[in-house]
Amino acid sequence: MNDAATNAPVLVTGGTGTLGRHVLPRLSAAGHTVRVLSRKTHRGVDGVEYVTGDLLRDEGIEPAVDGVHTLLHLAGGPKGDDRATASLMRAAVRAGVRHVVYISVIGAGRVPIGYFEAKHGAERAVSESGVPWTTLRAAQFHDLVFTVVRKLAALPIVPDPRVIRFQPVDSRDVADRLVDLVQGVPSGLVPELAGPQVYPLAELIRSYLAARGGNRPFLPVPVPGAVGRAYRHGHNLTVDGVTVGTRTWEDYLAEKLR
Repeated sequence: MNDAATNAPVLVTGGTGTLGRHVLPRLSAAGHTVRVLSRKTHRGVDGVEYVTGDLLRDEGIEPAVDGVHTLLHLAGGPKGDDRATASLMRAAVRAGVRHVVYISVIGAGRVPIGYFEAKHGAERAVSESGVPWTTLRAAQFHDLVFTVVRKLAALPIVPDPRVIRFQPVDSRDVADRLVDLVQGVPSGLVPELAGPQVYPLAELIRSYLAARGGNRPFLPVPVPGAVGRAYRHGHNLTVDGVTVGTRTWEDYLAEKLR
């Protein structure tokens, strides 16, 4: 990234989320001016500027992208990511943004669930916008897997959909990779980023229970249809060209429950 690009603000969407909280200090430490688009009003702190807007409602996006060289799009939710990203990219085109870096999910376009399909739609909105782009597909974060595991482990009988496996990655590893990509050149779809090990869902739950000194009976449950086939074939796991994170699920769990 040249000096002019470094001096221009990097706009981060989703900067107040799990990933964003790791990304912002890393961008600042690398010398970037950082602007965050958020639905809520925040006071600027540590050199980070906040602007208010809503991607799903297509509100406040134009002022957010004004003067931006690089856009780091982290914002996402359970639904509507494709529509929100399309609105963002229209504004980015009008503002002359020179590079958009997008965080997607491994399995986009391969797992027939609404969330993965919306992520794939968002990828297309980025790649078809005309703005030079880089997209990183990452596995489910340890943070998300922990939330799922904790809820399932609280049930009196734990459902065990044996075809479901995860390759969770630490959000700090993802943040490190994204900051590298922001400082690089547009590279299209880059190698996927996943954790160092694949786990059946039941194994993740048992490790959580063991760490908490608990125990539960498990009941095998089927996952039928196209969704079951996708998980059985590992379509939410890595493909060739993967980059592997350094922090394991065991590391994260020990840190979380310390």
